[in-house]
Amino acid sequence: MLSHGIILGWFSLMYVFLASDDTPLDEKLTVQHGSWIGSILGMGGLTTNLIMGYPLDYFGRKPVMYFLVIPHATHWILIYFGTNVIYLYVARFLAGVAAGGGVVVFPIFVAEIADTNIRGSLGSAIFLAISAGLLVGYICASFIAYKVLPCVALVLPTIYIISIIFLPETPIFLLRAGKTEKAEKSYYFYKGLSAEDPESKKEFKEFLDELLADSAVEKITTKDFCNREAWKAFGLVIVLLFTHQMSGNFAILTYATTIFEHLNSKLDLHLCTIILGVAQLLGMIIALFLVDRMGRRILMLSSLAGMVLGELIIAGLKYFASSEFLKEQGWFGLATMCFTSFFSSIGVASVTVVIIVEILPIKLISVCTSISIAILNIFIFITLKIYPEMIAEYGLGPTMIMTAVSCIFSAIILGLFLPETKNKHLA
Repeated sequence: MLSHGIILGWFSLMYVFLASDDTPLDEKLTVQHGSWIGSILGMGGLTTNLIMGYPLDYFGRKPVMYFLVIPHATHWILIYFGTNVIYLYVARFLAGVAAGGGVVVFPIFVAEIADTNIRGSLGSAIFLAISAGLLVGYICASFIAYKVLPCVALVLPTIYIISIIFLPETPIFLLRAGKTEKAEKSYYFYKGLSAEDPESKKEFKEFLDELLADSAVEKITTKDFCNREAWKAFGLVIVLLFTHQMSGNFAILTYATTIFEHLNSKLDLHLCTIILGVAQLLGMIIALFLVDRMGRRILMLSSLAGMVLGELIIAGLKYFASSEFLKEQGWFGLATMCFTSFFSSIGVASVTVVIIVEILPIKLISVCTSISIAILNIFIFITLKIYPEMIAEYGLGPTMIMTAVSCIFSAIILGLFLPETKNKHLA
């Protein structure tokens, strides 16, 4: 996920470079090219998500985690050899395939191995890694040549493969596959327990009994989807997915350089984007420490409130501030963007998927998380496709008002119906 974050941050700055006369491609990018390159990431993720539930439940979490390296590494290879926009389309599509798989399998993997008191922090750490990658991507785009970064970036998936080789499969998947003995060993490994200790065996027996009581290791049937509890969870999931993208959370980071250009600041665009990345990373770090202390609900609602304020201020700058003010007081636009990104990170960006995994019925967690992230990628495609076109056609002000209204709508619905899932037992 760190490596994927680098892809996202790198493109945000490279988009401006590739659209300039200095582009290394056969032709410089247009706004249409940029919108497709940005949005096709979501289509790649959608493709993976539509089929991810089956391999997760049939092959397990580990094989899927190995698979992610192939499309991710191929992305960088295509960037290195690419000479026209078609290479970028395919590369971004494959990056979406890898990310779409990662955003499904990693939260499930973490939820199934982590203690309840640290599950939120570990789940948020996945998105902290993306944020750190975004910042690294901004820096790399500023200081590393276009053709050099792909060679450097391929080191990360290599480290990733080596790092996960010795991790066992999750105990819940192994139990569902009928491999009770391996599940017991896996449980002891992730809980840090000794197989020789009678208390360890007693704890595993309690864990197994809880799963059996919830029918979590039985086969999924149609009835599992058609009940009040499931439909309530599905409704909240849809609102959370809508919130994650239509709030502007991801689009603002993806098109940060374009937004800074529209704010007419005299400050260096690369420096502004790097500072924005720092603010976003700071928000993620704070979320990591607060998610298991304050809970998911309050972080989500606080995040939306901060985003509404920040986006309305940005819109106000475009409507009411003069060009001279924007140029001379460029720090104000930068500070507002950082404020918005910071509040986005402490809730919307960091805990949305954590909440989704926790409110879904445990028996349906693989299939429904896969479907949920598929829907998320549809929203990603829509927002990344229309965002640059809206800014170009209608201006930054109306675009920011649109995302602020989405935040207000989501805050009302989630404020009324979203339960707190801190310390909830998945079994």
